[in-house]
Amino acid sequence: MVVGRVTDECPVAVSVELLWKVVFTGDVSIFTKACIGLVDAVEVDGDGGPGSVTTMKLNPAVGDAKVFKTRLLARDAAARVVKSELVVEGGELAGQMKSQVSEVKVVPAGEGACVVHMTVEYERVDGAPLPPADEAMIVQGYLSLIKKVEEYLVAHPGEFA
Repeated sequence: MVVGRVTDECPVAVSVELLWKVVFTGDVSIFTKACIGLVDAVEVDGDGGPGSVTTMKLNPAVGDAKVFKTRLLARDAAARVVKSELVVEGGELAGQMKSQVSEVKVVPAGEGACVVHMTVEYERVDGAPLPPADEAMIVQGYLSLIKKVEEYLVAHPGEFA
């Protein structure tokens, strides 16, 4: 049962192909390099396909949340859609959540640009919806990773092309 659903979108000044390659293909070495200062390490348990668990260790400067564990539910490279289930370890929201599923869709927005559409569905332990500020914080956490990758790719345009 889904209690809450939050959506947002983010324009990105990088091509859909390049953003997909760096963030969503499962190559953790590229992603970690593009998120330097935000993400300290990424480990994958599994073959990188559905069912694989990815552990992302955040830089202490990021704030309260230290580690995110994500289980990949689906990745559709043709449609540029990724769906995963997230378990947050650490942070104020961790003890409140029963489940949290995210879906990211990356769509072209002209030459050298794209838009990331983010949807997060969640269920709290107490069955109540999150306050709007907490919902915004969840989506912004995801989108801050995208913006960090964008910042790196714009500063290093030929590195992962």
